[in-house]
Amino acid sequence: MTEPPTPTGPADAAAPTSVRAVGGLLPRWSEWKPAVRSPGADLLAGVIVALVALPLALGFGISSGLGAAAGLTTAVIAGAVAAVFGGSRFQVTGPTGAMTVVLVPIVGQYGPTGVLAVGLIAGAILLVLAFAGVGRAVRYMPAPVIEGFTAGIAVVIALQQVPAALGITGATGEKVWQSAADAVHTFLQAPTILTPATTLIVAAVILLGGRYLPKIPFSLIAVAAATLTAHLFHLDIARIGTIPAGFAAPTLSFLHLGDLTSLIAPALAVAALAALESLLSATAADSMAVGARHNPDRELLGQGLANIAAPMFGGVPATGAIARTAVNVRSGARTRLAALTHALILAAIVYLAASLVAEIPLAALAGVLLATTVRMVETASILAITRATRADTLVMIATFGVTVVFDLVTAVAVGVGFAAILALRAVAQSARLEQVPLDTNDHLAEEHELLREHIVAYRIDGALFFAAAHRFLLELADVADVKVVILRMSRVTAIDATGASVLKDAITKLEHRHITVLISGAKPEHLRPLAALGVFTTTDSEDRHLFDTTPRAIAYARMLVLPEHHYTSTTTKD
Repeated sequence: MTEPPTPTGPADAAAPTSVRAVGGLLPRWSEWKPAVRSPGADLLAGVIVALVALPLALGFGISSGLGAAAGLTTAVIAGAVAAVFGGSRFQVTGPTGAMTVVLVPIVGQYGPTGVLAVGLIAGAILLVLAFAGVGRAVRYMPAPVIEGFTAGIAVVIALQQVPAALGITGATGEKVWQSAADAVHTFLQAPTILTPATTLIVAAVILLGGRYLPKIPFSLIAVAAATLTAHLFHLDIARIGTIPAGFAAPTLSFLHLGDLTSLIAPALAVAALAALESLLSATAADSMAVGARHNPDRELLGQGLANIAAPMFGGVPATGAIARTAVNVRSGARTRLAALTHALILAAIVYLAASLVAEIPLAALAGVLLATTVRMVETASILAITRATRADTLVMIATFGVTVVFDLVTAVAVGVGFAAILALRAVAQSARLEQVPLDTNDHLAEEHELLREHIVAYRIDGALFFAAAHRFLLELADVADVKVVILRMSRVTAIDATGASVLKDAITKLEHRHITVLISGAKPEHLRPLAALGVFTTTDSEDRHLFDTTPRAIAYARMLVLPEHHYTSTTTKD
C-alpha cells in the first residue's frame, strides 16, 4: 500500500524562501559522492597543487610581514574550510599576492595582532555579504578595472621582492616602491652577485619550464635545487629561518583592542578584495572546466568562514587563488576533494618537514613570486582593451597607476568611478533630440510649407537623465518661429528627476514665448517622474497637451494652427 503524497500548499510555500536560500549555501553530501566513488584524479590533482602552493604560501606569508609560518597556516586552514564550504568545486584558497599588497600597510600600522583582528572582522563581513546575496555583483566589474589592478598588483608584488632579491634587510619607505628604491640604493653601495643570481635563476627556471612542460611543478623543483645548493656549498645567503612544527592558536588579546572602530576600514578593504578576487577566480575556473558553474553567494560564505578560521591559528586573510585554482583544473580535478587534499598535504609538511622548509633561501622565494607576477599579466587582454576604446584604455591606466602609487582598494574605487563617469558620458552623448517629419501623406507644397513654419516635431532618443538633460534643454530652448512643438517620447529609455525637471523648465520657457508643447507616446513609467516634478498637474490629457499617440498630437496641433481644418488621422507613427 502506497502512502499518500505529502500535501503541498501555502504552508509549504511559506516555509520558505529564506530557509531555502540559506540551505542553498550549505554543503551537500551529493558534492562528495563522486570523490568517494573515484578519488584517484582528485588526489593526484591535490598533490600537484600542494607542490605549487608550498613556495607561494611561504613567499606570500613573508611578504605580508607575518612570516612564512603564517602563510603556510593560511594555506592549510583557509584552504580546507573554503574547500568544504565554498561555492566552487575547483577553487583553491590561500594567501595571495593581491591580499599581501593590502596587508603590508595594515601590518605597518597595527602590527601582526591587528592583522589577525582585521581578518576576523573581514570574515564576518563576507558572511553578511553572502546572506545578503551580493555575490552576483562581481559581473558588473568593468574589464579595464580588473586588468588595470591585476597588472598593478603584479608590479607591486615584484617591487616587494626587490629587497629579498638583492639580499637587503631593513629597507625603509612607506610605500612599496619607496622601500624598493631604498633597497637598490643600499645594494649599490656594496653589490654582490650571489643573491640576485639565485632569484633570477629560480624565476627563469619556473618561466621557461612552465612554458614547455606546464604540468611539472617547476617552482618546487627550483626552490628545492636552490636550497640544496645553498646547504651543500654553505653559501652565505639569507634563509627563511625557524618554522614551528604544528599549529598553535595565537593569543586572543587582539579581540580586546581599545578601539576596534579603527580596524573597520581596513577590514572592509580586506573583505572587498577577498570577495572580488575569489569570485573572479571561481569565474575563471568555470570557463576552464566543461559544465562547471559556481554559486557566488556560497563562495562568499566559504571565504568568510575561511577568514574567520585562519586568524584563530595565526594565519593571514585569504582569498581564492587564481593561479592555484587554474593548476587544480588543469591537473584533472573533478570535485572538492582536490582542494582539500592540497590543504592536508601542506598540513603534513608543517608537521613533518618544518626544519627543511626553514632552510629555503629567501632569494629563491623571491624568484618564485617574480615569476608569478610575470604570469599574472595577460598581455593579450591588455592589448585588446587598448585597441577597444580610448575610454577603456584610460580606465585601465588610471587603475594601474593608483594601484602602484597608492593601494589596491583606492585603485578599484577610482577605476570603477572613472568607468562610471565615462559610461554616463557615453550614454548622455547617445541621447538625441532629432527633428522628424510630421506626415508622409501627399499634400500641397503650400501646406507643407505652413506646417514646417508653424509646427515642429522632435523625437527624443535614449536616456533623459542628469548627464544629458542640460544639453537637451539648450537644444530645445533654441526652437524659434513655431507655434506648436510636439515631443515624441516613445523612444525614451529612462528619465530621472533631473531630466524631468529640465523638461519642465524647457516647456515653461517655450510656453512663455507662446509656443504650445504637446507630448506623445510617453510610457507610464516615464510619466511618473514627470508628474512628480509638476510637469503635469492633471490627468486630463487633452487639456494638458499629453497624448498617447503621435497621430492624435499631430491632429490637435493642426487644429491649433489651422482651426478651419479638421484633421482626424495621419500616417505618422512612433
